[in-house]
Amino acid sequence: MEKTNGREAIAPSTVETGIENLGLELTEEGISPEKTKRTEDQGHSLEDGLEPPTQQRKHLQPFNRARSFCKTHGGLFKKILLSLLCVAYAAYFLAACILNFQRALALFVLTCLVLLILVYHFLKRFFGKKITRCLKPLKNSCLKFWMKWVFAGASLVGLILWLALDTAQRPEQLISFAGICMFILILFACSKHHSAVSWRAVFWGLGLQFVFGILVIRTDPGFNAFQWLGEQIQIFLHYTEAGSSFVFGDTLVKNIFAFQALPIIIFFGCIMSILYYLGLVQWVVQKVAWFLQITLGTTATETLAVAGNIFVGMTEAPLLIRPYLGDMTLSEIHAVMTGGFATISGTVLGAFISFGIDASSLISASVMAAPSALALSKLVYPEVEESKFKNKEGVKLPRGKEKNVLEAASNGATDAIGLAANVAANLIAFLAVLAFINAALSWLGELVDIQGLTFQVICSYILRPMVFMMGVEWADCPMVAEMVGIKFFTNEFVAYQQLSQYKNKRLSGVEEWIGGEKQWISVRAEIITTFSLCGFANLSSIGITLGGLTSMVPHRKSDLSKVVVSALLTGACVSLISACVAGILYVPRGTETDCVSFLNMSFTNRTYDTYVCCRELFQSTLLNGTNPPSFSGPWEDKEFSAIALANCCEFYTSAVCV
Repeated sequence: MEKTNGREAIAPSTVETGIENLGLELTEEGISPEKTKRTEDQGHSLEDGLEPPTQQRKHLQPFNRARSFCKTHGGLFKKILLSLLCVAYAAYFLAACILNFQRALALFVLTCLVLLILVYHFLKRFFGKKITRCLKPLKNSCLKFWMKWVFAGASLVGLILWLALDTAQRPEQLISFAGICMFILILFACSKHHSAVSWRAVFWGLGLQFVFGILVIRTDPGFNAFQWLGEQIQIFLHYTEAGSSFVFGDTLVKNIFAFQALPIIIFFGCIMSILYYLGLVQWVVQKVAWFLQITLGTTATETLAVAGNIFVGMTEAPLLIRPYLGDMTLSEIHAVMTGGFATISGTVLGAFISFGIDASSLISASVMAAPSALALSKLVYPEVEESKFKNKEGVKLPRGKEKNVLEAASNGATDAIGLAANVAANLIAFLAVLAFINAALSWLGELVDIQGLTFQVICSYILRPMVFMMGVEWADCPMVAEMVGIKFFTNEFVAYQQLSQYKNKRLSGVEEWIGGEKQWISVRAEIITTFSLCGFANLSSIGITLGGLTSMVPHRKSDLSKVVVSALLTGACVSLISACVAGILYVPRGTETDCVSFLNMSFTNRTYDTYVCCRELFQSTLLNGTNPPSFSGPWEDKEFSAIALANCCEFYTSAVCV
């Protein structure tokens, strides 16, 4: 024993020995009877014929050592397993490409995308700081000033030269360019603050829209890529039939619109929810938003919402920035609304494709609308307040709250039921209202001897000049103006359904004019119309937008109501300017049909090629009174010309068919 401060202190070893003799155990929290329990357990074990714990521990030692070894070298095992999987996939990938590259094209594209993402993360992780240091000299204010003006001058000269050379063969494209200028001047005249307009955002937004249009419409790689992407989406959407046919039956799915288009919305909603849960949607949205933010100079929140509108709807995109809506300026709120009105969501994109609308045009129109929406929003409602979100880092997006993929899929499908029901209800209501309005207008017109007065006819006259400035031929303007009017005053679903009917008539070889009434529009007009209808800018969307945003920030209801009409008109103009860009860039693609070889074969049904070739044959046929007709051009001295003429006369009417 030792003495401490006049007191005798017992050595720790002595205390521990005494405690152990009492069958107790000393712990950090005090004395516990664990030793007693262990002694009793040992006694029971020996009495029951079981092995004592010491013996059990000896048997478990190999397992403990193996587990410890696995924990120690777990990282190495993961690397080895990942390497083996990569080697196996590389072997599979090479085998698929060698056997049939065309068949493996989708796999090739997906693999390249994944590799690009991995390379990007590798460069950012290991060389990001070095690249940043190399770019520091470019931050010099004087150098940036000269670079900006040199780039602007080069872009202007390039645009003028390109228009001069490209429109020499197709002067009608200049009408579409004049249409862009007209819409910009109108929006600038309606600007809230003329002196505060951010021309950087305007020119960059329109420039990006134009460059993307060139990439998609003019260049062969871009056109083929988006054409292929559209075909893959169509193939993907066909998988909906497996579920809808099981629930509703093959007859309903094949013959009734509601059972064709509406299940696609549910399927697409399920897929988008899964992608959101995995974080893929957030990753793509953030990259698009980052690019738009550094080019247009817009704030992080408004840019992120507009970029999100490429994939989700006008009420879902603001959810990405919900915590920031309360502090956003009026200009930022205007931009968020404009983005919602100017684009369509990925869910309804599938429904429009199911109508037969060109998938590549729909995809490119929705992507092109994002930079244009920001540009025109800053033209109409420029920023005059101090924004709280000018940081360059952007806004972080959380992943989905679901626990697993199955829950995400189930929630996505369940949420899409409401959207599908909303679409069905709108179609029923608006088509019924449109029929009633047409009946009322027809009755009022007949009272003053005006026959056939309808809402479509009124739109065809009022909107015809605007549609002509988009680059549509004058003969097609009434029909396109009808669809644009239906889209704005009624619903884009009704307008796209009308466009699909015109397209089906053209593809089925119906005559262009029957009884003095045009039955379908040209391919160029179809493309321009597809772009002009791509957006949610219609009167009914005002209530949807206000209802969605007001539920998120109820204290800003008056601010939302103040800018919603301006955002609606701006969003409508975004779609119209996209149509003008399509009118400038569109050129017929593919080889023309060899009508001589085509008509040399017998045909039993009408197609668009049949109509075109028969029209060409009719124009080359010369009547010689009572003598058999003679032929000019490529049909001259062809033995089958008379037989081909007889075949064409069975399907189409012409003066030479007497």
